[in-house]
Amino acid sequence: MARRSRTARRAVNGVAMASAVAIAATGFLGIQPAAAAPAGTQAVAQQLAAAYPEVSRAEVLRRAATWLTANNGGPVPYSQTSVWRDGYRQDCSGYVSMTLGLWKSGPNTVELAGNRSLTTPITVGGLKPGDLLIDASGSNTTRHVVLFEKWTDSSHSSYWAYEQRGTYGTTHRTLSYGLSSGSEYKPYRAVNIADGSTPTPPPSTGTWPVLKQGATGTDVRTVQYLLRSRGYSLDVDGSFGTDTDAKVRSFQSSSGLAVDGVVGPQTWSALIRTIHLGATGDAVRGAQTQLNAHGADLVVDGSFGTATDSATRAFQRAKGLEVDGSVGPVTWQALVGS
Repeated sequence: MARRSRTARRAVNGVAMASAVAIAATGFLGIQPAAAAPAGTQAVAQQLAAAYPEVSRAEVLRRAATWLTANNGGPVPYSQTSVWRDGYRQDCSGYVSMTLGLWKSGPNTVELAGNRSLTTPITVGGLKPGDLLIDASGSNTTRHVVLFEKWTDSSHSSYWAYEQRGTYGTTHRTLSYGLSSGSEYKPYRAVNIADGSTPTPPPSTGTWPVLKQGATGTDVRTVQYLLRSRGYSLDVDGSFGTDTDAKVRSFQSSSGLAVDGVVGPQTWSALIRTIHLGATGDAVRGAQTQLNAHGADLVVDGSFGTATDSATRAFQRAKGLEVDGSVGPVTWQALVGS
C-alpha cells in the first residue's frame, strides 16, 4: 500500500497539467456529456484512475453514510454544478466518486460506466457491498448511478442502496434498479475497490414493521413523531387513525413513493432521520420512545443529550451493532423491528 501511495503521488504530479485540460474537455466539473471522453483525454483519465489507492468496501459504505448528515445534520443537497465542501460534485456521480476516493470533483456517470480503468462490468448476482448500478443512457436528466449496500432478503428482489438524487439529496433506501429484464441499469465494480475486504454482514436487526390504519402502539407513536419531524401537524397518540393515514399518504406522495397509506420498508426508510448527540426535535422523541420500549428510562424531551447517547450505545451493544451513539438506518430498524 505504501509503494502504491508513492506511485500515486508521482502519477498525480505527472499528469496535473494535462488533467486540467482533460477536466475541461470531458465535463468532469459540469453537467454530464452525452458520450465518454475522447481518446486523447481518456489516456489522462486512465493515469488519474491508476493514481488512486485501493479502498475497502467497508470504507466506501462509511463514506457514503457521511453525506446523509453532512449538511448540519441533514443530507447534502443535490446539484449537477455545485461542489460540496469536501471537493466533490453534488450529483450522483460526484457522490459515488467521493465514496471511492476518485479525483475531485469526480468523473461523470458516462465515464464511470465506460472507462475500464475505473470500473468493470459484473453480473447482478455478483453484486457486493460498494458495487455500482449505473444507467449511462439518455441525457443528464435520466442518467444515474447508485451504490449497492446489501440485499434486503434472500429473494434478491430489492436491495439497500445509497444515492444522491434530485430534490432529496443523499438518501439511503431500498431499490430495485437493474433487477428487471431489459433495465438500463447495469452492475459495475470499481477497479480500485479491495474485493477481499467485504465487511461482515451486520447481525439481523429484525424487519421493518408494517403499519396501517387501525394499528396502535409504540411504533405508531414513532411514525407520528417522524411525520412531525417532516413538517406534518398531527397528535402523537399511538393510534393510526384517519388523520395519520392522510399524513402518511401526503408524505408518500411528496417522496415519490406508492401512495397506499401503509408504512412499510420503503416509507420507513424515507421517514427516518439519522440523529446523534446534540440533535433536537421530534425525530429524537421518536428514538427516545423506542429506547424506552427497550428498557431505557429517558425523558421524551426531544433533546439528544448524554443520557440518550448512553441509552443508544447500550442498545447498540446489546444488539451487536456498531456502537457509535448514532441512530441511523440500521439502529432505527433494530429499534422498531424488534
